[in-house]
Amino acid sequence: MEKTEKSARMPKVWEAVLVLSILIASLAVGIIVYGVDPHVPMLLGVAAAAIMAKILGYHWEQIEHFMIKGISKAMQSIIILVIIGVLIGVWLNAGVVPSMIYYGLKMLKPQIFFIATVLICSITALATGTSWGTMGTMGVAPMGIGFGLGLNPAMTAGAILSGAYFGDKMSPLSDTTNLAPAMAGTDIMSHIKFMILPTAIVYVITLVFFGILGFTASSEGVADVSKVLELQTSLKEMFTINPFLLLPPVVVIVAVALKVPAIPGISLGILSGVIVGMIAQPECTLGSFFECGMNGYSCETGIYEIDRLLNSGGLMNMTFSISMTIIAMMFGGIMEETHQLEVVVEKLKKIAKTPVSLVALTEFTSIVSNATMPEQYISLVVPGRMYAEEYKKMELSPTTLSNALESSGTVTSALIPWNTCGVFITSTLGISAIQYAPWAVFNWLMPVACFILAFFGITIADKNGVRFCKKNKK
Repeated sequence: MEKTEKSARMPKVWEAVLVLSILIASLAVGIIVYGVDPHVPMLLGVAAAAIMAKILGYHWEQIEHFMIKGISKAMQSIIILVIIGVLIGVWLNAGVVPSMIYYGLKMLKPQIFFIATVLICSITALATGTSWGTMGTMGVAPMGIGFGLGLNPAMTAGAILSGAYFGDKMSPLSDTTNLAPAMAGTDIMSHIKFMILPTAIVYVITLVFFGILGFTASSEGVADVSKVLELQTSLKEMFTINPFLLLPPVVVIVAVALKVPAIPGISLGILSGVIVGMIAQPECTLGSFFECGMNGYSCETGIYEIDRLLNSGGLMNMTFSISMTIIAMMFGGIMEETHQLEVVVEKLKKIAKTPVSLVALTEFTSIVSNATMPEQYISLVVPGRMYAEEYKKMELSPTTLSNALESSGTVTSALIPWNTCGVFITSTLGISAIQYAPWAVFNWLMPVACFILAFFGITIADKNGVRFCKKNKK
């Protein structure tokens, strides 16, 4: 092994760019031209990366190890995908999601629906530290409620994402919120404290946007009261609707808020869903929960809206996301271990001559990483490791780097259709990234605002942690 490692050489910049170009071209042609799923086009990218690794002097055993190593980094995400798939199926069968939709239709009006959705998802993600868990639990009901109110599902998904990613970004329980400062060389509390001001600015703009959007939708008469009543009546005919069935979401939130890890915390949601379902729904059996946990809840009422809302969940319905995650991490594993991304980044470093340009380069690299090595964690790890020394050379605080990583890598992952986050959201909420991306205001506005605020010294601090805007005042 030692001999083969010595025989491998560093890639040239054009070789790494060629591989990235093949990946992007494959995805673009497959998705945009032919409208196919991203899996096979992504596999072409994996093949290109593997062939280049072979040209660089790596043996197949090493390349295979790189792919497996990449997949292993995403195992937690894969486990969460499996569990959330089961959870949604169980909650639908138990009447948990139908009850959430029913009561939501009674309480939420179009004027306040979007703001309420953002706030609910924000609080949930802050308490749990997981955007995926939030969207897979609290995010499912707003999709149904919004649909019942006659609101654009893409708008609803955008509100869910904006809230979920705000909470994920600012929660000390979030893995990305811990990973970004670890890569930058700072502590999590300093990191969160530095993010408060720029994130608050974007969050307020987001709330104002969705507030206006809600009143605009109301004034245009979007909500169809008869449709709302029809949905409520149909849900009551199919399920026993009871406030008792709102207990499982509370269990999940409380469990994770009490620092129970995300996986067992969400698993408690499955267990509590089975228990309350067997109590509240007379027709529910343990076998029906096994079936819905595996294949999802299925019904054919003849009412399009009900069938669209309730035919969902199940482990098998998550195989789309799971397989995409595996393929994406195969590509990421090869690219990282063979230094193909590293040589591109090293070339880009020469462009950054000022703190503002360095922040811009960090964000650009994170976003490109989300698109080319489509896994959120890689977009934090690779740029974080590559640029940390540059921030030190410019005598900048590591919080400047960690903020740039989170303001780009964490939030833009959801906007890439073939990124593991984009694929998960599509599978969970039933809306494609192309549809919801324009409405995910917080997600695309955050990196833009971070870059603009860098000009004013708000998102840049010196090695002592003093923001440039305060230094300039002095």
